[in-house]
Amino acid sequence: MRLTVLTATLIALALPAFAEGEVNLYSSRHYDTDERLYSEFEEKTGITINRIEAKASALSERIKAEGKNSPADVFITADVGRIWRAEQEGLLQPVTSELLNEVIPEHLRDPGNHWFGFSQRARMIFYAKDRVPEPPTTYEELADPKYKGLICARSSSNIYMQSLLASIVAHHGVEEATEWAQGLKDNLARQPQGGDTDQLRGLVSGECDIAIANSYYFSRALRRDVRGLSADVESIGWIFPNQETRGAHVNISAAGITKHAPNRSNALKFLEYLASKSAQEYFSSGNDEYPVVAEARLSESVEKLGEFKTDTLSLRELGTHQREAQKIYDRVDYQ
Repeated sequence: MRLTVLTATLIALALPAFAEGEVNLYSSRHYDTDERLYSEFEEKTGITINRIEAKASALSERIKAEGKNSPADVFITADVGRIWRAEQEGLLQPVTSELLNEVIPEHLRDPGNHWFGFSQRARMIFYAKDRVPEPPTTYEELADPKYKGLICARSSSNIYMQSLLASIVAHHGVEEATEWAQGLKDNLARQPQGGDTDQLRGLVSGECDIAIANSYYFSRALRRDVRGLSADVESIGWIFPNQETRGAHVNISAAGITKHAPNRSNALKFLEYLASKSAQEYFSSGNDEYPVVAEARLSESVEKLGEFKTDTLSLRELGTHQREAQKIYDRVDYQ
């Protein structure tokens, strides 16, 4: 899981010298713990952060409507599919940063440097220990008929499910991905519903024996009380899939500088700050995510899950195959 080598010099570069002015963030991350990120940046740089939070789609539409007069400097999303769409729609500009290219693994950033991943989470398999003696160890096995009626998963409209299927398209092609989607649908214990935490709660309630969820939803339940989950976490086992082959599918929170950023220099300082050791550790301690920078320490809750082999497929591929993934779900009538 430790993916880069970060030198002391680069750590220093990630913490900008004292500056002034402002930077305007359009963010679809809605985590209260991110306040620590913003306050530290302001303290270290003297740059004031102005923030607008909404769903990524609403923010994208706002940037389009504002055009050249948009005050947005940085666009932040909680999934690579959303940042990829923004890049495809011409809302982001390429960034030249030796620091970001050095410390952020190649597969976690746009080849054209329009966006960069700053935190990551694995799409994991969870299971009821007392009811599943031989849990699936790969994504492919989730479609095996022996797990018929056992699985809880989110709906096809969810970006995480779209990205997972997009990764299967990238690795196996449309035909095999379609067979996988059909098999997963056949193995569902209930109609897709709720968020990732609801899939994990399904294990506790007995509605399902196997669940698909992002790592940080479970880590959060290890760190603090999550209703309907934390009291029973000891009954749940977890798998980082495909450790003997390509590695576990990951997704990211990502950010890029907008095309017409009025405070471009400060925007770049902010992106480089997000790659600093302290900011990376906030992502882990505050929101139970995996850092993207090697030397950043894992929080206790994340460390309990352990490190793992990561699928190094370029995350740009997830955006490229996202529409096809939705078509496949529709084709097999996966709700």
